[in-house]
Amino acid sequence: MSISRRDFLKASALTTAATIIGVESLVDNKIFAAALQEGIVWHKSVCRFCGVGCGVMLGVKDGKPLGIKGDKENTINAGLLCVKGFYLHKVITAKNRLLYPLIRKNGKLERASWDEALNLVAGKFKEILEKNGPDALAYYGSGQAETEESYLAGKLFRGFIGTNNVDGNPRLCMASAAGGYISTFGADEPIGTYDDIDYCDLFLLVGTNTAEAHPVIFDRLVNRKKKSPNCKIIIIDPRKTPTNKIADLHIMVKPGYDLAVLHAIARLLIKDGYADEQFIKDSVVFSNGKDPISYDDYKKFLEKYTPEYAAEQAEVQAEDIIKIAKMFGESPTAMSMWTMGVNQRTAGVFLNNLIHNIHLLTGKLGKPGCDSFSLTGQPNACGGVREGGTLTQLLPGHRSVGNEQHRKEVAAIWKIAPDKIQPKVGKHAVAMFEAAAKGEIKGLYVLCTNPAQSLPNLNKYIQGMKDAFLVVNESFFPTETAKIADVVFPVAFWGEKEGVYGCTERRSQYMAKALEPAGEAKWDGEVIIEIAKRMGYAEGFQYLKTPEDVWNEYLKFTAGKDMDLSGATYDRLKKLRGLRWPVPNTNHPGTWHRFTKEDPFFPKDKAGDKRMYFYAKPEGKAVIFARPNKGPEEPTSTEYPIALTTGRILEQWHTMTMTGQIPELLRANPNPYVEINPKDAQSWNIQNKDKVKVSTKRGSLVMNAKVIDRPRRGTVFIPWHWPESLTNILTNDAVDAVSKEPEYKVAACKIEKA
Repeated sequence: MSISRRDFLKASALTTAATIIGVESLVDNKIFAAALQEGIVWHKSVCRFCGVGCGVMLGVKDGKPLGIKGDKENTINAGLLCVKGFYLHKVITAKNRLLYPLIRKNGKLERASWDEALNLVAGKFKEILEKNGPDALAYYGSGQAETEESYLAGKLFRGFIGTNNVDGNPRLCMASAAGGYISTFGADEPIGTYDDIDYCDLFLLVGTNTAEAHPVIFDRLVNRKKKSPNCKIIIIDPRKTPTNKIADLHIMVKPGYDLAVLHAIARLLIKDGYADEQFIKDSVVFSNGKDPISYDDYKKFLEKYTPEYAAEQAEVQAEDIIKIAKMFGESPTAMSMWTMGVNQRTAGVFLNNLIHNIHLLTGKLGKPGCDSFSLTGQPNACGGVREGGTLTQLLPGHRSVGNEQHRKEVAAIWKIAPDKIQPKVGKHAVAMFEAAAKGEIKGLYVLCTNPAQSLPNLNKYIQGMKDAFLVVNESFFPTETAKIADVVFPVAFWGEKEGVYGCTERRSQYMAKALEPAGEAKWDGEVIIEIAKRMGYAEGFQYLKTPEDVWNEYLKFTAGKDMDLSGATYDRLKKLRGLRWPVPNTNHPGTWHRFTKEDPFFPKDKAGDKRMYFYAKPEGKAVIFARPNKGPEEPTSTEYPIALTTGRILEQWHTMTMTGQIPELLRANPNPYVEINPKDAQSWNIQNKDKVKVSTKRGSLVMNAKVIDRPRRGTVFIPWHWPESLTNILTNDAVDAVSKEPEYKVAACKIEKA
């Protein structure tokens, strides 16, 4: 029986639909079985979009992508895909694929050979290095690049060029989460995993639109509520979203004023007897952020944070804060989840700490159904950047630039002099592009990201990118960054290369190469290696022939560290649906909860009978912080009386480089818009679909008004995806003092009819 491509895709679509709603009878099994008999080969992979890490199967026939389906053997998504994932295979053959190198000549990008482009980049980087020193060069990477690719770029720039100007777009989304984990627990990334969802009785969602930003996690929350009618979901967010469909309580806080609410919850948990005093005694110390304090000092600090005081600060009801504390305290298990609404703030690390605080106070950590669990925005922000060491303060394997012993360990593996790696931290993302704007950074290598659209306060940085020698690795053209680049390398896209992604729950997963790269595209790693060779660093790179070679070298950095991946060899990862570190040997199954007796690094001799031992901290104790009640950097004013917040929508991804090529996704929301509360719209005399002008101190945009009961009064929301309407012209580039993450989520604006 033969089958057309149309029938096959129809069968695939029905399979996905059936998986989502649990009705297997929708599928014509004869059609689907015939498809399998016609030579389709399915390749195990990981979704290219958010940080959930959903397993996918890419179907290939005659060297072409034919379809995609969820991987039912992957326990993260059990075959479920969101709408973006369902169309992922179409991105491979998008019309805007870049098929050959481009070089700027006489002001225009023109086709070039690989040798010409590589020689130009290597020669120009060497010239800048010799004339201006290593810190005149910088690498800006991505949480979407493979771990192997990010590792190679970090090795080239830190170990051989000799600069710590190594950073990436996770600085813009997850740096505050990393800062919170490290300061509270001593080590980055969650204690628990997605498995905790299946045991949890209360979910506290803070600053996250889970239904649209992480749909498969949302589906797991829905299923948990179905199976456990007593399960409750609380939301703290300035905006109603589709996530509200399953909420039991939602408080719509004033943007940027929720720290007082978390302090008030902590105060009530102690006052009303919900604190786990034995756990606090065994496993917790207290700090004001500078010096140790006592438990009594912390209680005194909390005295002013009454429900009434916090309610006044956040413009919510005191009764609701009391309800949250009671629900959290009484629930036998609890998970907190958050994303950019917490992280993209000048108090992002502080707010992360305060979320961890309430779990430490109640002992709701390190056991089934309990965790303070940051949801990651990009598919490999954890693996390639936080673990791989490509934020400016980090080195591979959760090491620190400022630690001399760590620098020596890295230098030994790279076979370079220890002093080649600078002891000073390089420039973080915003500082990096500020330096380019000042002419201090003269050469910039951008990998798998689009800063000319994604940076905050864009108008401040575009000219600097144009003035620098800008090199971009990209699978698609044009993007806002590629359009102003001096060299654009065409690189293999997802499905055209093998490698590893590390997702939110500490799970590393293998992605198979299912297709040959389009046109003249090459693997990013090959491009980096070739540049290194042509700059004179062949001895450090020529032996790395394949992604597996790179992975094996990277594994040396993880051995013995909290994120040990020694047992996650390519052989194992090809067979399994990922491994959750620490996984110290090839017989180890991976770890559910860290800092507990199941953790292979749990020091039983030091821990005694303690349930948890935070071995990354000197005393084995986590820290509860008394953080100041910091508001937004830019509060509303008479001139700019409205709070602006930004974010994602379900159908689109970041700068639309990929999803913007899929007609089915574009039809859902084809044009930029600003959400306005109906009561605000009435008072401002704005009707639905009116053209309005949104202005901040940094710029203005004109777009359609979408009058909808989602944002709280006095707040508007703009999705940031459309390249024809650069939302980040409006956003604030003020950064968190600890994490250096910008405050995208709160800015003061005004609105008028256009």
